[in-house]
Amino acid sequence: MIHVSDVHKTYVLHGQGGIALPVLAGVSLSVDAGECVVLHGPSGAGKSTLLRALYGNCRVDRGRIGIRHEGATVDLVTAAPRTILALRRRTLGYVSQFLRAVPRVSAADVVAEPLRALGVDRAEARARATAMLARLGIPERLWGLPPATFSGGEQQRVNIARGLVAHLPILLLDEPTAALDARNRLLVVDLIGEAKARGAAIVGVFHDDAVREAIADRLFPL
Repeated sequence: MIHVSDVHKTYVLHGQGGIALPVLAGVSLSVDAGECVVLHGPSGAGKSTLLRALYGNCRVDRGRIGIRHEGATVDLVTAAPRTILALRRRTLGYVSQFLRAVPRVSAADVVAEPLRALGVDRAEARARATAMLARLGIPERLWGLPPATFSGGEQQRVNIARGLVAHLPILLLDEPTAALDARNRLLVVDLIGEAKARGAAIVGVFHDDAVREAIADRLFPL
């Protein structure tokens, strides 16, 4: 599902005299369907950079990032912007550390949006969205409110619900459990396990040892 080959990325700090900070150097990684690979390494090792590159948010300097999409393999490094958007709509699910939602849009609609993008009718998309919110412990009284008014943990659960609701073939998870208490971390572990059972290829960053041990098929050091 994912095949990364000899990827390099260096950040250049133009405001600091052009200082070059190498982050990824010759990274190669393959991830199969139904497998969860956890990126492992110290802060600054490039874990989030690699996840963003897998989502097409970070352009690498060289290398290849092959993503299996609707029966073909697409190289994100050379793909056109419209192709990357199609990948995000139908293949790549992404949960970042922070929820970025349109102001005044309700939590239910935020979660339903990936389903609507796939052509699911409004009623079914909302039903699936609210079922996911309920499972993650978001009370019904909050479903019609914008997530910007929620606590940090509630916002992150909305973020997780949005990333997982559409059952996309590839999931990229950047510290999704960081703002959650022990009970809600277990709920997310269960959801990730179900995604693996459906055949999703998962790449994630998890600093919580218990979560990492529960979901990782293997660690990939950076």
